[in-house]
Amino acid sequence: MKLKIVVVEDDELLRQLLIQHLVKLGYEADGLSRWDSVLSYLDKYEPALIITDARLPDANSLEHIESIATNYPVIVLTAFGSVRDAVNAIKAGAVDYILKPVSLDTLSLTVERALDNAALRKDHFFCKRQLEQSNQHSSLVGNSEALAKVKQLIDAVAPNDITVLIQGESGSGKELVARAIHAQSHRKSYNFVAIDCCTLQENLFESELFGHEKGAFTGADKQKKGLIEGAEGGTLFLDEIGEINSNGQAKLLRVLETGQYRRLGSTKDLNANVRIVAATNRDLESMSSEGGFRSDLFFRLNAFNIEMPPLRNRRDDIPELAKHFLTNHNFSTRVNKNLSSSAIRSLISYDWPGNIRELKNVIERAIILSGERQSIKPEHFAFTRALGKSDGVVSLSFDHDPSLEELEASYLSYQLKKYSGRRAKVAQVMGISERSIYRMIKRYSLDDIKYKTN
Repeated sequence: MKLKIVVVEDDELLRQLLIQHLVKLGYEADGLSRWDSVLSYLDKYEPALIITDARLPDANSLEHIESIATNYPVIVLTAFGSVRDAVNAIKAGAVDYILKPVSLDTLSLTVERALDNAALRKDHFFCKRQLEQSNQHSSLVGNSEALAKVKQLIDAVAPNDITVLIQGESGSGKELVARAIHAQSHRKSYNFVAIDCCTLQENLFESELFGHEKGAFTGADKQKKGLIEGAEGGTLFLDEIGEINSNGQAKLLRVLETGQYRRLGSTKDLNANVRIVAATNRDLESMSSEGGFRSDLFFRLNAFNIEMPPLRNRRDDIPELAKHFLTNHNFSTRVNKNLSSSAIRSLISYDWPGNIRELKNVIERAIILSGERQSIKPEHFAFTRALGKSDGVVSLSFDHDPSLEELEASYLSYQLKKYSGRRAKVAQVMGISERSIYRMIKRYSLDDIKYKTN
């Protein structure tokens, strides 16, 4: 998308020369000749840069720079160069000052420098926040079959600039998937901006997302740019998208359909140069069929769907995740900790209703409770529910109608993973002899070392 530059110059020949040169440089350029036309122009457009003559027929632009420089970088052109004028222009907020006659090479360098500096200022807050958040999040840790499928989908969709909907339970790692998509996309050098839709009040969501103009509502004492602008060129992650109200849904749909939006209190259309990735722990398809979520928005968001499996469906990853949290925590200990075999078995056996977030909390609590002891054991864990008591629900997934043998093999594999390959325990749960378990393992080729933890 080309950046827009407006040239305010009453000398028509010079104005056209500057515009032609800027267009050759790859910018979109407009020309104005009076200051009053600048104000009406800014009511309709938001240029990336303003280049203005210091002396215009209807105004001295130096007297007006301060009022616009907070929102737009300004370069001043003048034939009356002096140290005083230069100082006054910079004090007023201009980013640079060029004397006439203008060298086109000098203009090129000045424009490039002004735009680069503006981009750096704009990115500073978001880059700082992105760095802070990157220290708080792990990567997609694990090598289970379920996670491998997710990684394959990420690899496939990341290079394509398409909207993605990530579905999964709370704490299962949906934001990590969104960050992985951003990191593998052509937008990776720009911002990844996350907004948690369920933590914002209804009247704040639109202001945070789209921004607002001065006076748009009580307390709006100045213009505020929204997160869409903060994510320009990058990725906007909308977490728990199912929580936004109907007005927010309608305005988000407009962004997806037209690529444009408006700040609250504005009549000006702005371009949304962002990739939208959304996530939810709710069934948006059912909500849309029942009228709780716009169906047209659901279909827009669901252009590409990724299902993040709950931790209980990727038990193979639990030991690796636990060791990851054991090594990477944000408080210091004087003892290098490790997990005992019985502790790992306890972790694998638990059903993790809070998913990865709960596992992280359990490990960090165990680090503290184990004190000076090097080995973490089951008694150092504090689970949300009593160990061994689950919801009583076992999920076996097939892409076809399974035979009885397939059901038996899948259920046995599930129990072996849950109980870390302990055949006596699996036999007890299934109500058959350990010898029968041994024969079934041989029959279905399930004698896999990954179930063992000793």
